[in-house]
Amino acid sequence: MIINNNYHLTYCTNIHAEKSWEQLFESIKSVLGEVKNTVSPENPFGIGLRLSDYTSKELLEENNLLKLKDWLKANNMYVFTMNGFPYGIFHNKVVKDDVHKPDWTTKERVEYTKRLCRILSVLLPKGMEGGISTSPLSYKPWIGDDSKKLKFTFKNAAANLAMVVEEMANIRRDSGKILHLDIEPEPDGLIENSFEAVYFFNNELLKWGAEYLVKKLSVTEETAVAMIRTHIRICYDICHFALEYENHEDCFDLFEREKIKIGKVQISSALKVNFSADKNENKSILAELGKFNDKTYLHQVVEKDYNNKITQYRDLPAAIEEASDIANKEWRTHFHVPVFMESYGRLQSTQEDVRKVLDILKEKKYTDHLEVETYTWEVLPADMKVELHTSIARELEWVLNYLEVTIPANE
Repeated sequence: MIINNNYHLTYCTNIHAEKSWEQLFESIKSVLGEVKNTVSPENPFGIGLRLSDYTSKELLEENNLLKLKDWLKANNMYVFTMNGFPYGIFHNKVVKDDVHKPDWTTKERVEYTKRLCRILSVLLPKGMEGGISTSPLSYKPWIGDDSKKLKFTFKNAAANLAMVVEEMANIRRDSGKILHLDIEPEPDGLIENSFEAVYFFNNELLKWGAEYLVKKLSVTEETAVAMIRTHIRICYDICHFALEYENHEDCFDLFEREKIKIGKVQISSALKVNFSADKNENKSILAELGKFNDKTYLHQVVEKDYNNKITQYRDLPAAIEEASDIANKEWRTHFHVPVFMESYGRLQSTQEDVRKVLDILKEKKYTDHLEVETYTWEVLPADMKVELHTSIARELEWVLNYLEVTIPANE
């Protein structure tokens, strides 16, 4: 939906199961109508569409894409952003580090992303920019300390991203629509924080990516760099940056200084735990935290001690098993909990970080794409589960209330 100062606010449909396009479309139709009727009954409602590689191929078969476009128009909805991070099935199977496969060194990732570009170019209304979020290139544990593998990954990822830039530039030439690909840093990703993002842009992407575009398109290096800056941006997932204990104002300032645009802000909260000096109390806290230990997704843990020393664990079970001394430490866990909740018994969330970022966006429009991304509804503890459309609506209503947006009621 379009809110304050022409921001587009939506939620990501990665919460809908999608073994096929037909299944995904039916799920979207059944839930989206309920959500729209609650939060945006009179106004157009934007959608953050998530398609797997398989469903993206199905959508381009026969006249499926035109059916979707007609349905959107008939129901006063529109697609302005897509989630191209997970490549495969994202529900009812073990995902874990497979969420990074295939990484940006592969042609599979390139072709999948170019396919999303073609779909978005058809669905995106005229006069809007469209964005597609994507993975942080690869997964650090796969590379380890192998400097040659790291160099190979950076160089090939940069060139492959440039292929998508070429696709987006062609779409802009033919349709006038501007699309951008938004790299999403996260813990243990090859790009996991603001400094690593800046390093990649300045030292790898603008070098190898520009080299590809100069050769392929016979443009100047200056033109190639301008194309990259237009079409490659950052997806600012609040949960992920909170996990890294980053200062959000400093991050936005850094990206602006380095001329790196923010393509999308994903509104999301992480789990937060503040341990005490009481061993018995900490044991109870760990027991509560263990309820969130599902086998589907990675739940990286980032620990900060009283000396501000940072320690990272690849997954929640590893943190619980390996951490020997947790007294007076803070844990932040990669579990996208509902943004409208501040606490869960002895556990807290990083909702304060969400508030800080929304406050920043009230003052300055770094992007006009806002997407709530709480995708863990099916693996939440049983006492936190309610109907899906109710959960989504509560998320969006919380954001609207914080931004002091009034949506006209349905008459």
